[in-house]
Amino acid sequence: MRSTIAPARLLSYRILLQIAISDAHSDDLLHTPAVDALSSQDRNLTTNLVLGSLRWQLALDARIREFLARPDAKLSPETATALRLGAYQLLHLDRVPAHAVLHDSVELVKQSKERGAAGMVNAVLRKIQASEHRTQGAEHRTPNTGHRTQGTRPDAAISASVDLAAQWAHPAWMVERWAHRYGDEAAIAICQWDQEPPAVTLRVSAPNSPPEGLETEPGVFLASARRLIRGDLGPALRLAQVRVQDEASQLVAEIAAAAAPEAARVLDACAAPGGKTAILAERLPNAQITAVDISRTRLDTMRRLLPATLRAEIRFEVADAAALELQPEYDLILCDVPCGGTGTVARNPEIKLRLAEADLARQHARQVAIVRAGLKGLKSGGRLVYSTCSLEPEENESVLSEILTASPGVSILPIESLLDRLAETGVLNSGGRERLRTTQDGPFLRTLSGIHPCDGFFAAVLALN
Repeated sequence: MRSTIAPARLLSYRILLQIAISDAHSDDLLHTPAVDALSSQDRNLTTNLVLGSLRWQLALDARIREFLARPDAKLSPETATALRLGAYQLLHLDRVPAHAVLHDSVELVKQSKERGAAGMVNAVLRKIQASEHRTQGAEHRTPNTGHRTQGTRPDAAISASVDLAAQWAHPAWMVERWAHRYGDEAAIAICQWDQEPPAVTLRVSAPNSPPEGLETEPGVFLASARRLIRGDLGPALRLAQVRVQDEASQLVAEIAAAAAPEAARVLDACAAPGGKTAILAERLPNAQITAVDISRTRLDTMRRLLPATLRAEIRFEVADAAALELQPEYDLILCDVPCGGTGTVARNPEIKLRLAEADLARQHARQVAIVRAGLKGLKSGGRLVYSTCSLEPEENESVLSEILTASPGVSILPIESLLDRLAETGVLNSGGRERLRTTQDGPFLRTLSGIHPCDGFFAAVLALN
């Protein structure tokens, strides 16, 4: 029997269910032939439904539990997914007819192995629809957490973070860490940023000649970055006039290239998806570049997507960066290591649903192993750039502290001089240098999502004397 469920809701449900029962990523599942086959309107709706449901999942679950006969009942993935998808539409999307949401949510459950839960799904969603406390996405009230003062009791500060986490659908442990490390205002800004779709940021091949057919505005830091306002990216991507890449990610690669402008041999130790490798190839055209990644699939995708003019100059190698056995032959090594990704929650909302605080210690150990392996391949006088898209000290400062303690002859170069050099050469735009001072912390680069309009990144430059 032919499904009567709207195509966007049906595919959104299947994607969200796959994420719930596996380690699949929304970014991968939203770029499949099944999604591409939808109309433009349905593709946009599917993206909204999937990412919106993930962004607000913790708050949606809390709201759903209010209307369950047994609030502590364990729901099957199928039932929970249908309820979340329906609740998200009722609470956050004004233009979606409630009767269509209710009908399709019930039908989704009826067509699953949990068809017996259809009545419960219908009842819960009708109660949510009738409830007075409707939320409207960006119109959330900012939590009244106030500013932490010297006399604030620790338990009061924790309580404020718990309230903030509940308001903005984040894990309480995550928000408390941000408030403690960066302050309440920054924690609020990060949470708010995470709940909105991030802008599409481009790397343009000709900064002074933006691609025709695209309406863009300048990036906040870099002359080669543009923010897409509207337009079809397809032609510009096919002609290699632009690449999609967050501006903080671009900035890390620019710093790496500036750290060793005369480098003859370069290693990108964790290269996929390849945006930073491409910038290294652009800025260091005479260097031999080796791009390493543990995933053959990701490396093959990277090889396919890189412009042919850059791809020809790059050597690709499938390997575990932590297990590399290198000789001291590289002038520059970039270690953009795997991490918890808390600086990229806006574009990867499932991170806050999957990452546990205990995971940070495991990530830390692997990150240290990657840097140690990289340092063995660095020439005397060479530079190793360490970076993450994490906001957590275990993955940033603590990694460097452990490396420096165990590595005589290795030091951290102040990032200030490199940023000044990028500003002098026009790589950083006129206001970018000043904006980066807002979170300057010691010799490191740090961008904070929400404070800066980009992903949260950390970077440091190590020198082998």
